[in-house]
Amino acid sequence: MKIHKEGYKVILVTLFILMALVLLVMWLIPNPYVRYFLYAGFIIHLLWTMRFFRYPEREVNEGDAYILSSADGKIVALEETYEGEYFKEKRLLISVFMSPYDVHINWYPFSGVVKYVQYHPGLYLVAYHPKSSEENERNSIVLEKEEGKDVLIRQVAGIMARKIVNYAEVNAEAHQGAEFGIIRFGSRVDFYLPLNVDIKVKMHEKVRARRTVIAEFK
Repeated sequence: MKIHKEGYKVILVTLFILMALVLLVMWLIPNPYVRYFLYAGFIIHLLWTMRFFRYPEREVNEGDAYILSSADGKIVALEETYEGEYFKEKRLLISVFMSPYDVHINWYPFSGVVKYVQYHPGLYLVAYHPKSSEENERNSIVLEKEEGKDVLIRQVAGIMARKIVNYAEVNAEAHQGAEFGIIRFGSRVDFYLPLNVDIKVKMHEKVRARRTVIAEFK
């Protein structure tokens, strides 16, 4: 299993902490059954941490008009809304919620040029919460394919997330399916798309990054 580079330090620290806990349990808890139960829990936690940072090998579902999902997860919002950070106009919002069991790496939905990158500190509301997109810690990226074909992609931290990692830089060329960041633990990714796109997903649908087409440019 390939591990994302952002996971190396977290996994190593987790391993050291669990080793210390094992020694503590050996010293403080004489009952072998209780010790074995705790050891099993430690192993499960370590395996879950490693699995969280897994880097799946997937072929990109390439398409010139395709807007691919940037994240694994479930569609939790599909509506027209006012986008006030960059476009300052009505946009189509599609949100993908990532549970702690989903892959949390983010990839570009189409090829283009990065026009805007902005980090915002904020709260840590549950990512399902309607206000999380505006009030939580978040990072916004605007990717432009050509005039009139641009999307604001917003990485939103959730109640468990405590770090948004973003590699996007203004004026950089982005390639469909290339990685642009990762959000550690439960979170969501919002897409603010032009109103005239052709929607290809529905509410509560499960989507896969680099594979699922959430919309198409016309």
